[in-house]
Parts: sequence; C-alpha cells; structure tokens
Amino acid sequence: MATTSSMFMYSLTIQSPTAITQSILGQFTGTKEQQIVIASGSRLTLYRPDATQGSISTITCQDVFGIIRALAAFRLAGSNKDYIIIGSDSGRITIIEYVPSQNRFNRLHLETFGKSGIRRVIPGQYLAVDPKGRACLIASVEKNKLVYVLNRNAQAELTISSPLEAHKPQTLVFALVALDNGYENPIFAALEVDYGDSDQDPTGLAYEEVEKHLVYYELDLGLNHVVRKWSDPVDRTANILFQVPGGSDGPSGVLVCGEDNITYRHINQEAFRVAIPRRRGATEDPNRKRIVVSGVMHKMKGAFFFLLQSEDGDLFKVTLDMVEDENEEPTGEVKRLKIKYFDTVPIASSLCILKSGFLFVASESGNHDFYQFNSLGDEDQEAEYTSDSFPADFTEPYTPVYFHPRTAQNVNLVESINSMNPLLGCQVANLTDEDAPQIYSICGTGARSTFRTLKHGLEVSEIVGSEVPRRPVAVWTTKINRSDEFDSYIILSFEDETLVLSIGETVEEVTDTGLITTAPTLAIQQLGEDSLIQVHPKGMRHILADKQVNEWPAPQHRSIVAASTNERQVALALSSGEIVYFEMDSDGSLSEYDEKKEMTGTVTCLSLGEVPAGRVRSPYLAVGCDDSTVRILSLDPDSTLENKSVQGLTSAPSALLIMNMADSSSGGSTLYLHIGLHSGVYLRTVLDEITGELSDTRTRFLGPSAAKLFRVSVKGQTAVLALSTRPWLGYSDPQSKGFMLTPLNYMRMDWGWNFSSEQCTEGMVGIESGNLRIFTIEKLTSNLIQESIPLKYTPRHFVKHPDLPYFYVIAAEYNILSPATKDRLLNDALNSNAINGDTTLLPPEEFGYPRGKGHWASCIQVVDPVSAKAALQSIELEENEAAVSVATVLFSSQDDEVFLVVGTGKDIVVSPRSSAGGFIHVYRFQEEGKELEFIHKTKVEEPPMALLGFQGRLLAGVGKELHIFDLGMKQLLRKAKSQVVPNLVVGMQTQGSRIIVSDVQESVVYVIYKFQENLLIPFVDDVVPRWTTCTTMVDYETTAGGDKFGNLWLLRCPLKASEEADEEGSGAHLVQERQYLQGAPNRLSLMAHFFPQDIPTSIQKTQLVVGGRDVLIWSGLQGTIGILIPFVSREDVDFFQTLEQHLRSEDAPLAGRDHLIYRSYYVPVKGTIDGDLCERYALLPNDKKQMIAGELDRSVREIERKISVSFFLNSFD
Repeated sequence: MATTSSMFMYSLTIQSPTAITQSILGQFTGTKEQQIVIASGSRLTLYRPDATQGSISTITCQDVFGIIRALAAFRLAGSNKDYIIIGSDSGRITIIEYVPSQNRFNRLHLETFGKSGIRRVIPGQYLAVDPKGRACLIASVEKNKLVYVLNRNAQAELTISSPLEAHKPQTLVFALVALDNGYENPIFAALEVDYGDSDQDPTGLAYEEVEKHLVYYELDLGLNHVVRKWSDPVDRTANILFQVPGGSDGPSGVLVCGEDNITYRHINQEAFRVAIPRRRGATEDPNRKRIVVSGVMHKMKGAFFFLLQSEDGDLFKVTLDMVEDENEEPTGEVKRLKIKYFDTVPIASSLCILKSGFLFVASESGNHDFYQFNSLGDEDQEAEYTSDSFPADFTEPYTPVYFHPRTAQNVNLVESINSMNPLLGCQVANLTDEDAPQIYSICGTGARSTFRTLKHGLEVSEIVGSEVPRRPVAVWTTKINRSDEFDSYIILSFEDETLVLSIGETVEEVTDTGLITTAPTLAIQQLGEDSLIQVHPKGMRHILADKQVNEWPAPQHRSIVAASTNERQVALALSSGEIVYFEMDSDGSLSEYDEKKEMTGTVTCLSLGEVPAGRVRSPYLAVGCDDSTVRILSLDPDSTLENKSVQGLTSAPSALLIMNMADSSSGGSTLYLHIGLHSGVYLRTVLDEITGELSDTRTRFLGPSAAKLFRVSVKGQTAVLALSTRPWLGYSDPQSKGFMLTPLNYMRMDWGWNFSSEQCTEGMVGIESGNLRIFTIEKLTSNLIQESIPLKYTPRHFVKHPDLPYFYVIAAEYNILSPATKDRLLNDALNSNAINGDTTLLPPEEFGYPRGKGHWASCIQVVDPVSAKAALQSIELEENEAAVSVATVLFSSQDDEVFLVVGTGKDIVVSPRSSAGGFIHVYRFQEEGKELEFIHKTKVEEPPMALLGFQGRLLAGVGKELHIFDLGMKQLLRKAKSQVVPNLVVGMQTQGSRIIVSDVQESVVYVIYKFQENLLIPFVDDVVPRWTTCTTMVDYETTAGGDKFGNLWLLRCPLKASEEADEEGSGAHLVQERQYLQGAPNRLSLMAHFFPQDIPTSIQKTQLVVGGRDVLIWSGLQGTIGILIPFVSREDVDFFQTLEQHLRSEDAPLAGRDHLIYRSYYVPVKGTIDGDLCERYALLPNDKKQMIAGELDRSVREIERKISVSFFLNSFD
C-alpha cells in the first residue's frame, strides 16, 4: 500500500453479498443430517436445514478473499463426512473441510496449477467430481483440463495427486459433469466446440458449420493417465449437462439440454429426445423456445428423477424408463425418456433436494426459498410427454408441445431467506426520527422487485401481549424447585401491592404461594433446592418448601431500597446507606453477616453474580451509589464486605449486573460488570476474578432515559437486556464471540425478565405501560431488519422528496409486454373463444410477465415506507417509453416550487445502444407528495441518462452533452448546452457552480458553469478510463465513486486548477486553455482505491449514528452494503497497516489468493485498510492472537477494542 497517501479509509462490509452463485449439498459436519454450502461473492456460508421446524439457519460464514468460481462436494469411500473443493481465481485447487469444534472451514490441500486471476486458459471455471470421490476434473473455458486423483494415506488422511493433463487447444468448454459409472474408471463428460477451423476461415462459413460435441474423458486408474474416450456431435444450442445415475442405480450417461429439447446420451446407447413444453396462453408467444437454466437429480431407493428448470421458472420432472428382462428387473438399458410439468418456482442459479423432503432454491434475484415437497407429481393430471413422440436425431424437426402453468401443488414454501440481489440503489435517511437512520433501497427484478427498508436491530417475535388492570412497575418469573425445567410463577409488582400468576396451560392468579401481596416487591429468587425469597421495602420473606415462612424485618425507621439475589446469597441496601448481607447455610436457612457495611452515599443499585459452578458463593458484590461511583465488595469469608475496587462514573448508576459471558479475547468466558447510568449510558467493564479490579471499560449511549439491566437467556447463551428509550440486547456474536450491543425491533419497555415455559422455552417477559408482553428473539446471526414493499417492475433509480417521507421510483422492464398490449391480447383471445385456460391470469410475482421482444413496460411509483408501507400511486408509461432517470428539481421561475422530472427513452435497444429519441416528463406533486400530476413532456435527441436540479433550473445529460433547461408552459426551455464527455453522460453531482459529470467509460469530468457567459466548461478529467456506475461529492474538490469492474475510488482536483476555475471572469481563459492529450487541461489525482468485489450501484456521504463521523456508505449489485470510514490520526493508520500485514501471513485466505493482490485486482490498493480482514483477528486461535499482540506491543484486549471501536463509533454494530 502506498503510505504516501494523505487520505486513508477503513473499508468494512455491513451486509455481505446475498447473491448465491452456487450451492452444494452434503454431510459436512460428519453427522447424518445434510447441510447446504453456498458461495456468495467471496464468502462461503454453511446452512443447516431443520426438517422438524421447516426452517433453515446459518451455522458459519467465512470470507475467502478471492472470487469463488466453482464448488463441489465429495466423499472418500467408507467416510461419513463430505469435503469441499473450491475452484477460484487463485490459480490453485483448494480442498477444505468444516470443523464443527472450531465452527470454521479449514484448508486441507492447496495445489498450484496456473496464474491467478480469471483467464480463459486457466482452470477453475468448471469443476466435476467422480461420485465415488476418486478423482476430480478442473477445467478452464478454453484448452486446459486437469485431473487430480483423490485418495487417503495410511493415517487415513486425504491425499491429492499431481495433476494429469487432458488439454486440447482451440477448444471451448460449455459444460462439464462427472459420469456415475459405479467403480469402473472415472469418466468426465464435457460439451465442447473446436474453433480451429473457424479461426482460420475469414469467410465465416466454417463458423456456420461448426459442431458442438459431447466428449468423454476417461481416467485410467491403473495406468494413471487421461484419455479422450468418445466424442459425438450434439445439438448446437446445448448449454448444460446432468449426470444420470449409474452402477446399480441406473443406466449411467448424461442428459444434454439444449434449446427446446432434452436428450439422453451415453456411449454404446441410442439417444432419446423430448421437447421442453412451452407455456400456452393468450399472452404467450407460441414460437418462443425455452432453455434449461438449472436443475437437480435426486436418487431414492430404486428410483431417481430430475427437476429441470426453464428460464421462465417452470420446473419439469424428467424420468427414464428402463428395459426390463423376463424377471421384470431393469437391464441398465434405457427404453424411453419422459417429461411433465411439475411446478413453478423463482428462477434459480442452483437447486438442492434434501433427503428430508425439502427443496432449496437459490434464486437468481430476490429472496432464496426453502420449499417442502407435498408430492412428487405422480398422481396429478399433467400431460406427460415421452421420447416415443420425438425423433432422436437433433437435426430433425418436431411438433412443439404445450402446457398451462398453474399455482404450485407439489411444493409448499416454508421459509424465505432475505436477499437483496440485485441491489440497484440505496439512500440513508432518518424518516422515523429514531436514534439511528434507516437505509432505503431498491432491489430485485421483474415482479419480484422490492423497495426495502433496513434498520439496525434484532427481530422480535411476540407471543403474548395482554393488558393488566393497573400499571405494574416490575415483573419476575421464578421456579419453585431448582430441578424444575420451566418457570412456575409470574410475579407482578405494583406501587403498593404484588400479584402472583401461575404459569400452566392458562395463566391465572394464585394466592396460596406464601408470597406477601399487600406490599410491592423488590426481588424474587428461588433459593437453595426448594425455597423462595421475596424482598419488599419492609423486610424479606423466606418461604420454605412446606410453606413455612421466615421473616426478616428491616430495622426501625429504615426501609430496603435495593436488593440483589442468587440461589445462595442475598444482599440488601437500606435507606440509611447500609448493606446487609445474607448467605445460605448447609441446612438451607439464611444467616445474616454480623456487620452491616456503611456506604458514603445512598445506594441506588446492587448486583451479585451467579454462583460459579463448583463454588458455594459469588465472590463479589457490586454497589452503585448516588455519588456516581461503583464499588466492588468482597464476599470471601476472610474479607467479607471489604472494598476491592472503585470506579468513578459520569452519572449516578441506575442498574448493575455481574455476569459471565463468552469472550473472544480470552477464548473462554470472562466475568463482566455491566453498568447502566441515569443518563442513559451503558458501560461494560472487565471484573478481575482474583483481585476484583475493574478494567477495559467500554461505553455506549442507549437513550436519554435511565438504563435498566436484566440477565436473560437467548439461544443458549447468557445475555444482557438493557432498557432505555428502546430495548437493547448485549450478547456474544455466535461466530466471533465478540460482544455485540444491538437494539431490539420492539416497543419501549419499563422492565424485563427471563421467561421459560413449555410453549416458550427461551423467552422474555416485559412490561410496556400497562401491558404484559412475552416475546422471543429468533436469530442472533443477522442484526439488520428488513421491511419489503413490492414494486411492479425492475427498479432503475429512485429519489426522495426534499421535505416529505416519500420516495419516487422509476421502473422499467425490457422484452416484456406492456399492460396495454397484454390487455389487447387477452381481449382478442376472449372474443375468439380461446381454449380454456388460455385467458387465465397468473400472478406475475410467481410466473413473471409475458415476454415480447423489443417491448418495454415502465412505470413511476410513489412509495411511502413509513406510514402506509406501500406504493401509493403507479403511473404507466405508454408508447414503448422506458424511464431511465429521475430527479426532484426546484425551479426558481415557478416560485421555488419543486417538481418531479423523469427522463425516458423510446424504443430503446440495450445492445448495441440505440433508441428512437428521448423525452423529459415533468410532474407536479399533489396531495402533499402522495400523488403526481403530469404537466408536459419535452422531446430530446437521446434518452437523458442523468438529471439534476441546478441553480433553480434542470441540468440534463443527453448523450455526450449537458443541457440546462428552465420550465415553460408547454415544454422545457433550453438555456445552454455543451459537449463535455466523449461517450455518454450517466451521472451528475453538483456544489455551487461546479458539476461533476460521469461518463459511461471515461471516469468523471469536472465542469464549471459560468453564468455571465452562459458556458459549461470542462476543466479537469481523469487519467484512467473508469466505467463509472455511481459517484458522490465528498467535498468541493473530492469525488468518490465506483465502476462496473467492482472498484471503489476517491479522486481529488488539484487545488490550483480548482481555484482558477472559480475565479470570476475566467470563462474565456478556461475555454482557450490548451487541452492536454485531447482532454481537459488538468488531471485528477487518485487518493484512495479499493476492490470490494461487487459492482457499486450507489455511494453516499452520511452519518450512521447521531453526532458520529461522516462516512461513505455504498451498495453493491449482489446485495452488499459497505462503508468507508475516514481515519483521523496517523497513529491509527500505522496500527491497522501493521495489523493487516500480520493477518495476511497468519490468516492466509482460504482459497490461496494473495490478499494484497486480490484487493488490487485492477489498480494497486491505495489509502484503504481492509476492515473485513482486520475483523478476522477475533477468530484467530489464542496463540496467534498473542503473537500478533506481542509484535504490535499491545494486549489482545486492546487490539480487539481498537477493531470494534473503529466501527462502533461510526456505524451499525
């Protein structure tokens, strides 16, 4: 990294990419249950499907810091665990396994075979593994194929051989699969095209006649070499292969899927072909052919079937009939191929069928779905087509077959996994006046598009919410006996009384518990084996198992103001500032310590920790006083109530909690003191178990009201429920074990406590005003809450109203029939007595919109994400117009009224780019922004790809030109125009008279507008041709942006050029200034550059916490959301640079990619620290942590604090 940079950013991912490129199924944990491993960008995630609950949960997620190109699972013979092979951009083949004890993937083998990067002739694009786990073949798009033999050595460890070559020059590979042929020599099948003759023939005739071949490569295990065994021509449109079971399970061979047909092929077997059924309907094109885009084969006892998916999302069940001998046993020879419509699900990049009867659909866009099979489609009435009706020769024509799509019958959706792929834009705004802003985004394609609101928090599921006659002030739950599995009582404390409710099938009041009900309660505790403690202001009741009651009255003229208890100890604070301490004897009775400890001020709160396992008492008592101090008192018999340590605070403490929590620094658990202050600040400090010293204090502001703290249990771990103006949960991250403090997506509560019953084993009970609420927290793995609003078409851009909480989304869909065309076709079908079912309208969210080549469907939608949480208005564009840009513009000529301006193109062809012209539509806001009224539209030469409000007028990017318009009565009036970029204006930003113009492939140009001369003059441009996708101005000189190759960069204008451009009257000088290398006179300098491996679609400068530092938040096409945090001190930069260097060597990327080269994919990384790499420090083994800490001359806890604080102070947890 260039250390000379004057600007440094800390890059961190808030949300990992959600697009799934591939998913594989296997028994990766070594148990009988199946798991799913998915690849998303550079991340591997392991999911555990739960067949009993019908749900799917994340086990672990690991960044490999490389592009995952292919995944395959394999198992060695006799093993019960599956390994994973990764084909990546590292030029190496990687074999990894999941280690449950460490909850991470470990690398077993890393074999180098070529250069790094994604290249045509470097293997890694295709990967196939022999079903018996004996060998794998890794292939490139062109020429090279390598076979590795997999085995185990004498120590039963996995071994991998040297590669065996199966290269063939001038050959392109379209698909690759391993054949299932039992224990015979492994065979791999590939779809190949030899382009040698086409390359040499300038006339193009050889290209027209080129054939696609199905080729078999056999690995001879005896001779240890690979031979090209068989080759046969197949349909030129063939695009994908599927393995057919072999050995004792089936006939072996492959299914070759091409356009409109599926063929069974195998060596020494005749071919069988069926057509892919086409959709029938009034709005469907009967001549449109389908291809198979994904599929899965599933084996059952004595049978197997395929589910193959077309590009419409339709699933087809494909089966093979076998020739039988005289005993009706299958002979291994195929008789016919059969296909029938099964169901329709979202278009998938991968399909997985689990043995437990579930289907996992990794969707190409939108949420990923988890379905349960209702049936296998054997009993339905769908027409089945067989190969008997179609010629086997792929050159012969046949009559197409049709089906009517219907709603799903054979599969049933049980869970969806949130996915924001593709994420086409996001904006940060605080529309709900909460303490943190929300992220508003547009994502998805077609009718599955959504407008999503992201909030920082944990999702809460409410089980019970019931009103209580009076307003309670506190609530507890308790067991009767220590051995009880569930709680028996709910105790509600009011201002002057206590109510006891029993927990059973119903919750009802009970009066025979021995608890006093005529006074408020301060604490309830199940003590010893079978007794209860109740603390009230005037004393303490000890209720024994036989309902005998022992009373301890408070001293005269004094009352109890605070109490803390555990199963063996009780500590009480009196109004006089004295501490009374009790401990349970061996006979189960409570004995009071002789002396009372006097505190200097009034005690506000107490905390006794839980009794550690194998001990008889908690060693410390924490006491908070109104003099803004916390004291730690010893409870050791030799030094009872002696002061051990004291900590000064900024405000009086309102709550204390001593508890053990998992700790990433020590690798085990650590005793913490959690402190809540009256000012709403929460502190967490380490309490030394030997000395009682307090250290490593971390703080967080929760809200402007006093913080209350409660010990709760969530997902098997002890956690802290912190209540202020909103509820928060402090817990250990399931993977890193680092402490997280996350708000709950729930209403404000006054009190909370743990709750456990048969119906809700791990819940919480809380008081909200006069209501009693019981709730649970389902997931700790995701701390971003999503709310979705459906959109009509693929969203392209969106803007927020300058003053109101509404968004205006432009959406457009290509090759889709517009509503007017669709209605006309349906009416024609109704009038012509169409076949029953042809006019059935199916929901487009499931079945997509009817296709039509060259057609556009486009609309403008008004979205209210706060109150209505819906699209309020939808305006369809007619005459094959498609919306391409949108802006809210204040026109000075209209008394500073704000209008919505939408740019459209007519008859747009995406590639090569062309159109029949463009228009600029102007809309007036009505009903306080909830509705739009059309004013007029203005024709321009090309579709305006960028619009912007500029000095009370409209700035439009039309082709290569910038135009300035004012609003007229019947159309827009052009005031100025200038050609400023070489190709196409795709974005604009402005401050003052300066405009930053983005070109589609030539980076950004700084343009100055001279009002007196009415000139737009470019004065600075870039030296690198960046294919710009988004930009934002960081300050007057600096621009941050992203490009379509997945880079983020910051560019700065030279100060001298900037000052010259802003000088008054410098227009003539700038116009006449000499161009430099056919561009602007000056050049931008690069300040920072980083490769995050996702295409940035939006970037914005904002604050993510109130009063926090300005950060850059960006969104990526695959669903990534990341931030760039500026460093303010050189010391921090040096620290993180050194930490990064150590982590690169001590925690090398899983797939073998060099981290520094990976982050410098196109341009060397500059001025940016990789926060995702730094965060992996918490996941290292303890010895490596200590070693790195020693090198940095800091403690492990200091380093972890530094990593968490750099993020903690600026953004989401």
